[in-house]
Amino acid sequence: MELTIRSEEIFLDIVGSPPEFPKYATQLLNLANQNAQGTRPKIVGQMSELIQEFPGSTFQEWVTWYTSKHPNAVDVATTRIMSMVRKLRQALDQVDETLIRRWVTDLVLSKTFVGLRFQESILRRVAQARGLSYRRATAAEEGRGIDGFVGDMPVSVKPVTYKSKSMLGESLPAKVIYYNKLKDGIVVEFQP
Repeated sequence: MELTIRSEEIFLDIVGSPPEFPKYATQLLNLANQNAQGTRPKIVGQMSELIQEFPGSTFQEWVTWYTSKHPNAVDVATTRIMSMVRKLRQALDQVDETLIRRWVTDLVLSKTFVGLRFQESILRRVAQARGLSYRRATAAEEGRGIDGFVGDMPVSVKPVTYKSKSMLGESLPAKVIYYNKLKDGIVVEFQP
């Protein structure tokens, strides 16, 4: 037997009628909250731990218990998010068709090209650091898991998170160069 329960039904069963919001409002509030970090654990508590500590069973008991432990959390989060909404409103006043065109051009042309071709920069910098030449892989080499060559050594360029994906069971025919994207660049790890 298979049973599907919609999110709205679960909410209704546990809390009651959900609040209504104007169209697009929750998307804007989510964006403002991401920037303001209004509901981070340091503001509202570690919710996964709090729900485990909660001794009650009803929503109303939860509200009472939570607000006794974190009496100002909702107010602090609201203030932080409201401040960010004001900043977003000011930014939105500066958005016009020219700005949108510049943003789309940057995203579609510049960032896409850099995002898809940054491997070449990694190959170049690793080769320079080792005093060697480099080249990008051919399509046939890429099909075998090789992204390029540093000197005559085949290399594969992978995000650092690839290390933790041991379940892939993939064996690469090349040395692996790991990278970690940062806000303003990348950190590259390479063992000769």
